[in-house]
Amino acid sequence: MEYCPDNWVIVKIPAQQTEAGYYYKVLAGWSGSYIDGDSWRLNSGITECVREEPYFLFYGSSGSCYKCHEDRYGLRVNNGFVYNDLKDCGVTMVYRDTNWMDVEWH
Repeated sequence: MEYCPDNWVIVKIPAQQTEAGYYYKVLAGWSGSYIDGDSWRLNSGITECVREEPYFLFYGSSGSCYKCHEDRYGLRVNNGFVYNDLKDCGVTMVYRDTNWMDVEWH
């Protein structure tokens, strides 16, 4: 399944069962209408990133692909409240200027 979010961030999640002690996920958001409302998704865990300008394609362990536009990195109302809740569990947001192609996704 391919998802194309309106905005997105990469979050680093602590995980004691992994060799590195953490893993990465896409926290994606979509802006909705008055009737439909906003929505968000947290992917299954990034396994690979491919560059297709102006997009980054983040592949998840479930086989999904998040097609994320390079200029839409950031939190909005649709995913910001989720991130605020995740921070309480030790989750951190990865900086926007990270070279996604150099990250070891595990």
